[in-house]
Amino acid sequence: MKKTLLLITLLFTTCCAFAATVSFHEEIFSGTITYNEKAQPGEAVWARMNMRIDKKKKNSSEPAAILQLYKEDKKLDSVRFYHLTSKGKRQTTPEMLAGLPLSMWLEPDEGYSLKIIFSTGTSSAGDKEVILPFTLEEVQFNKEIIPLDEKNSGIRQNMSAERLAQIEKLNNILGTVMENDIYSLKPFIKPVKSDRYTAYFGDQRIYQYTNGKTANSPHYGNDYGVPEGTEVSACAEGRVVMAEFRISTGWSVVIEHLPGLYSLYYHMSSLNVKENDYVKAGEKLGLSGSTGLATGPHLHWEVRLNMCAVKPEFFMQDFTQSAQ
Repeated sequence: MKKTLLLITLLFTTCCAFAATVSFHEEIFSGTITYNEKAQPGEAVWARMNMRIDKKKKNSSEPAAILQLYKEDKKLDSVRFYHLTSKGKRQTTPEMLAGLPLSMWLEPDEGYSLKIIFSTGTSSAGDKEVILPFTLEEVQFNKEIIPLDEKNSGIRQNMSAERLAQIEKLNNILGTVMENDIYSLKPFIKPVKSDRYTAYFGDQRIYQYTNGKTANSPHYGNDYGVPEGTEVSACAEGRVVMAEFRISTGWSVVIEHLPGLYSLYYHMSSLNVKENDYVKAGEKLGLSGSTGLATGPHLHWEVRLNMCAVKPEFFMQDFTQSAQ
């Protein structure tokens, strides 16, 4: 299929240097792409695409787009855009959004770029390509050694069929992308009223078992050191897709917010929600605790995008470019 590289013009960068907007124009269509032009490993790239199609035919297909991350000539990852506006054959101003996670293992370096391949749905236009500049910034993750008692050593090394089934169930949920499930485009809020962190996203942990063995594992979320019984609330609107007890994470809640975007709440002492409940930002999910693999009372808050863990603070800004 023929692809055409479009010439684009950088329009502006916001005062906080978070978002940049580029424009494109051809005879029958025009539009803009707003995206964060820099990020750190463990964060994400979000791109919002607005188009105007001047000569959309009745028998034309829906516009579609793909966001790709490149390191020089090597494609590292790819994700489809989903529609924010209602789909329909007469839709002439489609608006689409895509979020692509950046693994914490990526090496900051020169040579990163983004590519967007899109189709207007009009066969005569063919596929178009836009190359966007992108910078992957340096980040330093903490290192810590965590001695585990007999109980937690047992949980960490538990390879029972029950625990493996729980892991598989969660992975199946986090790997589900429902393109019509758009619950919130707003920045996330903190799940507890506390600024006391006991562990951070990306911490490089060495677990020490009671049998003398060790295991290395990154920390996929933030831990809030709050007393047992502290109210835990939803960070954004969404649908509860899991609310149950798990061997590793104790009483746990998972909420879907956007296609492929989930927030997770672990080690709680009790739950106030059940699967398929719809919750609003700030709504009570339950109370914090120390259930599962925990060395003390706290809330583990995690965010997953297309299964990949992403730094939760990244989502406490206008990550969907809604205000641009």
